[in-house]
Amino acid sequence: MIITRTPLRVSLGGGGTDLPSYYERYGGMVVAAAIDKYIFVAMNRTFTDDYFLKYSALERVKFREDIEHPIVREAFQIHQVDPAVEMVSVADIPAGTGLGSSGTFTVGLLRAIYAHQRNQATAGILAEEACSIEIDRLGRPVGKQDQYIAAFGGFTCFHFEPDGNVTISPLLLSSDTLHDLEEHLLMFFTGYSRDAEHMLEDQKTRSEQGDSEMIESLHFVKSVGVASKEALEVGDTEKFAALMHDHWVRKRERSAGMTNDLIDQWYKRGIENGALGGKLVGAGAGGFLLFYANDPSRLRKAMIDEGLTEVRFLFDHDGSVVLARD
Repeated sequence: MIITRTPLRVSLGGGGTDLPSYYERYGGMVVAAAIDKYIFVAMNRTFTDDYFLKYSALERVKFREDIEHPIVREAFQIHQVDPAVEMVSVADIPAGTGLGSSGTFTVGLLRAIYAHQRNQATAGILAEEACSIEIDRLGRPVGKQDQYIAAFGGFTCFHFEPDGNVTISPLLLSSDTLHDLEEHLLMFFTGYSRDAEHMLEDQKTRSEQGDSEMIESLHFVKSVGVASKEALEVGDTEKFAALMHDHWVRKRERSAGMTNDLIDQWYKRGIENGALGGKLVGAGAGGFLLFYANDPSRLRKAMIDEGLTEVRFLFDHDGSVVLARD
């Protein structure tokens, strides 16, 4: 049996500039961090001449083209995965919560397929193949950051060039800064982000049409990403928190439906209870609220009083790995 472990992520600056509709014209830049919440993919040889798939649904089919899960179908087609195989996927955090689960699953599945077929693949190959499946083959209005941070892990800056090349550079963070962030960044679940693809499609369409308001907003978000990287590398976490707030304010203005009255209420309550800044992780309309707070206990109590559930996390520095190999 092959088992892979692939991390989810939090986006910390520049989110949205990793979509081709933007970076192919202007170049994009994102700062993201992999966290110790994972998607696990297992592949096993069976004694039946079919494909047995277990994820949030259950499939048993004879032919690759009949697989309903679009990512599994495309990945199996690309790599000509033969029948007599079982694939199982389980996750620490469910899909639709803004932590990049689709990109993470795609990378983890590809890592498992390569191991299953006794082949090797670099993190860069996994990331590019995952992007090709989601963006090119399936036509989804998504960016590249989720696939890249899932493959590489760490606390990383990605530059997305107009020609499609991606430059990867780990942030030069001190141990003190990393520990500071792990202690003072708090994440609370607000509900499932059901309209994420709709909002990304809106961003894609408006960017392709040259909508000046959308383009200027993304320019600003990219500049915040650059400033966030600089602040973190010198250990100025309070400035980073203020930049998170600036990012959130502009992100709310970028797409209709980005937030709602409850999310605004929770964000306001967080700021009133010691958060120096924060943002909604993911495309919007749900998912996780991420705050930076000098007094985590005070913020934690305020959010619990609001009925929100905290998910505590540390950073992952390994990216997608094979845990077990037959």
